[in-house]
Amino acid sequence: MSAQPLAQPLAEAAASVASPAHPLAQQLGHPLAASAASLVQSVDWLAVAPPLIAAVVALGVLVADLFLPESRKNVLGWISVAGLAAAALMLLPLLDGDRATFCLTGNGTGTGAGPGPLTGAPRACSYTADHFTLVIQLLVLGGALLAALLSITTLDDDRRRVPSGEFWFLLLSATAGAALLPAARDLATLIVALEVASLPAFALVGIRHGDRRSAEAALKFFLSSVTATAVSLMGVSFVYASTGTLYLTQVAQRLPDTPGQLHTLAQTGVVLTLIGFAFKTAAVPFHFWVPDTYVGAPLPVAAYLSVVGKAVGFSGLILVTVVAFPSYADVWGPALAVLAALTMSVGNVGALRQQATRARSAVRLLAWSSVGQAGYLLVPIAAAGYAKDAQKAIGSTVAYALMYAAVNLGAFAVAAVVGRGRAGNRISDYRGLYATNPVTALLMAFFLLCLAGLPPGIIGLFAKVTVFSAAVGAGLGWLAVVMAVNVVIALFYYLRWTALLFRAPEGETVRHRIPAPLTAAIALAGVAGVALSGAPQLVLRFAATGLF
Repeated sequence: MSAQPLAQPLAEAAASVASPAHPLAQQLGHPLAASAASLVQSVDWLAVAPPLIAAVVALGVLVADLFLPESRKNVLGWISVAGLAAAALMLLPLLDGDRATFCLTGNGTGTGAGPGPLTGAPRACSYTADHFTLVIQLLVLGGALLAALLSITTLDDDRRRVPSGEFWFLLLSATAGAALLPAARDLATLIVALEVASLPAFALVGIRHGDRRSAEAALKFFLSSVTATAVSLMGVSFVYASTGTLYLTQVAQRLPDTPGQLHTLAQTGVVLTLIGFAFKTAAVPFHFWVPDTYVGAPLPVAAYLSVVGKAVGFSGLILVTVVAFPSYADVWGPALAVLAALTMSVGNVGALRQQATRARSAVRLLAWSSVGQAGYLLVPIAAAGYAKDAQKAIGSTVAYALMYAAVNLGAFAVAAVVGRGRAGNRISDYRGLYATNPVTALLMAFFLLCLAGLPPGIIGLFAKVTVFSAAVGAGLGWLAVVMAVNVVIALFYYLRWTALLFRAPEGETVRHRIPAPLTAAIALAGVAGVALSGAPQLVLRFAATGLF
């Protein structure tokens, strides 16, 4: 007997019982109707558009690579740039308010912070496009766009060792994961997004065929990241076992009421999760992979990791601390304060020790500088564990991250210009850059002064003051003193590099033509830095507005 004739009557009976008008449903308080409503997902495609576009373009590029002849492979780069620009433009329709999808209750759309219509409890959603999400996605997609412009020139110069199709697929895939992560509001989605952002990055670091340095850098990056993932997964599993939920808002509600026999398990889960994300942020002592990875990777990949990779780690750290574990602020607040002090100190001392004549010393200095900058970024997150207004403290981190992204990518773009003429890319190779490329030298000086926090890099100065005030406002006076000392240390090596740009060149000066994609990358970074320095309130407003 066929089961097909029975399927339709059974389905109709189930729908009838689940209907609110059915007598049985009325007697039970509509539990079946509520259950059915909670299982039906209405996807908000507009909310998920930015990471979705990046993922679709990644697949399109991979397929197109199969059919394009070698002479037309450069088209893939421009398709990737267009895809990233389209993904960034899709942030504009989301500015009108918070949106959420893949929710546990309700219809799955609308605001992510309001109560669910069925239970009255705060809604638990897996994806939320709130203010924090949009700002970090802008940073991620904008940073990836500049890195893609740098990559077009690099692939043209090194086509034999770097396969175009695979490169663009990996870059776009990593960007899709990085754009998904700040929107994740459950621990499972957070870990998946973290791995989607990380796994392609391993391959990007070691993508140059036959390059021993690149392979070694990829191996170090892989081992450190796998360790971080293993620790994070262990922590997440302990938190889930303690609370019975993966949604960040529900974890925050249930952690304070964890039964006594599960209290130790919950504490261990919180600590392990924080350690895993500390690896991702390159906080000391989990920073050992950064210098060798940046030096061994193709320069655009190093630029990508310094900005987008850092955004991934810090946005994940913010979500697990401020959103999921606020009841453990007395644990992660002091721990992150100590990590911030260690990270900025070790990073700046490492940058200070770089020798100007050492091969690849320019990239190595930028790598150590990024470690030091990570310490500054950790300060407001640590302050959020002490401050009454945690969101304002987190806003300081977001504001500083936006400034850092624009000027650090600009510095890497100028390093790519110098590296085309001098493969060693030593700091000493920048001597006399003003005589050969005046505009490029002036922009490099501006980028370095922004990182140092000196005029005319006003945005760098204001961002550092914002971070400093967050530490003072939270009562972390000792951390503010450590930060002030490190700012002075950083001034020395930033100013030394800046002065070198305007010294008389050694030997005959040679002018090099800068390719259009590289020119566009430097120009975009310069425009962003100058615009933010002229109107710093565009960034600093994030320090005063609610992000979640």
